[in-house]
Amino acid sequence: MQRRDALEQVRTTALWDVIIIGGGSTGLGAAVDAATRGYRTLLLEAVDFAKGTSSRSTKLVHGGVRYLAQGDIGLVREALHERGRLLRNAPHLVHRLPFVVPIYRWWEGVYYGVGLQVYDLLAGRLGIGRSRPLSYGETIRRAPTLERAGLLGGILYYDGQFDDARLAITLVRTLIDHGGVALNYLPVVGLLKDARGRVSGVQARDEETGETFAIQGRVVVNATGVFVDRIRRMDQPDAAPLLAPSQGVHLVLPREFLPGDSAILVPKTDDGRVLFIIPWHERALLGTTDTPVQDTPLEPQPLQQELEFLLDHAARYLSRDPTPADVLSMFAGLRPLVKAGAASSTAALSRDHTLIVSASGLVTITGGKWTTYRRMGEDTINRAAQVGNLPARPSITKDLKLHGWTDQPEAAPLDVYGADAAELRRLLQERPEWSRPLHARLPYYTGEVIWAARCELARTVEDVLARRTRALLLDARASIEAAPTVARLLADELGHDQHWQEQQLQTFRALAAGYLLDGVPRASAMPAHASEGGSL
Repeated sequence: MQRRDALEQVRTTALWDVIIIGGGSTGLGAAVDAATRGYRTLLLEAVDFAKGTSSRSTKLVHGGVRYLAQGDIGLVREALHERGRLLRNAPHLVHRLPFVVPIYRWWEGVYYGVGLQVYDLLAGRLGIGRSRPLSYGETIRRAPTLERAGLLGGILYYDGQFDDARLAITLVRTLIDHGGVALNYLPVVGLLKDARGRVSGVQARDEETGETFAIQGRVVVNATGVFVDRIRRMDQPDAAPLLAPSQGVHLVLPREFLPGDSAILVPKTDDGRVLFIIPWHERALLGTTDTPVQDTPLEPQPLQQELEFLLDHAARYLSRDPTPADVLSMFAGLRPLVKAGAASSTAALSRDHTLIVSASGLVTITGGKWTTYRRMGEDTINRAAQVGNLPARPSITKDLKLHGWTDQPEAAPLDVYGADAAELRRLLQERPEWSRPLHARLPYYTGEVIWAARCELARTVEDVLARRTRALLLDARASIEAAPTVARLLADELGHDQHWQEQQLQTFRALAAGYLLDGVPRASAMPAHASEGGSL
């Protein structure tokens, strides 16, 4: 579906069953759930799909081994079952990843070994591999760059890995496949209410043209992540803040810091955090931090103390110490953590996410993580159907194959397209330039820019380089160098002029500068605390 077609549906549809505000993991999960139940579903995103937290995760589909120590057995079991479903429903995007837990003190082997056996048991029939102890030699073979001084051995266990923004785009296409409508760059600027004061729709504005819309819906869902309080105040100006956001930072390093196919997990650093070093798209991903923050900007910036923490701790556990010069890119994401006691009057369906309904009928869903996005969507639409007096229909997403599903994995870099890869290959052959590399240091074809615009609702250079491809995260400097080519191709495809290209390049270069270690702000944040959330 092209954007103009989606806009026409907004203009001509008198009443939607479900209007969802927010195009991140939670909003997309709810939208897919609603559309597959047969509800007339519209999803509106203020910027681009997965622009915020949902493209800035640790790239793991996991149960959360750290929750075991907190005794949160129910949460771990639910997340592990959702992990198994995701591997089954989107094998082109989610795969099994072996982890090595290094053991430097004898008791760690017993403590973590027992914990990981419990982790395996909780997964049940949806398990993806059994944990086991590793000898010193096996540990080094799997993780050759581990610090060897004092190393006794390790533990092997398995979790899931994925590409977060690509899963978001896959959910957009799944939504459209099932009759839903999704629009980016169409922010909600107000809520509509009927004579009884009930929320009856939204006011929205097209960022590209300035056109405004009054859109009627039986129920409105606020799924805007760290921005949920902004939408709640449109409904109730004096609404008390629901969230206490936290920031997580990741660094991207060259692959030589983590050769092989195994990730490294340090389950407890000096201040109680979890440290991951993960292979991802032929890079090494290092994270994460957990820093309470007051503000929720669209582009959060890593703080100097967070970068120092990551580099210092990586140096402890890697035989080669990474330096600022080794960092190819860095990024920060915000976790929508619910304040203690803030949801005491709500229907808390899971300790991992919070669902509330205001007096005027606005449904708000927040918290959670990518792994449980499907369950959050199911819970949300169950409640939204009640609020909107929609016909009761069961969720079918537990076994729903997502767009592009295939049981014949494609080779990288086209693996993330799944069954669409054959069609993409045909497009790449339409012009000689399109089958050439977009950049020598990036694993993408030039023609993927065209595909992103034609098939995946990409509208800007950032959309292509940050989320349709992951160029900005893999190598910020290379993405800056590739930007003029992307701007030219997008302008030709979308009908823009030279002035648009120049504006796009200026905007993207300013954005990408924040992903380079050179310009890190040294302002301090609130003191970091021991991680309760770990990975995003």
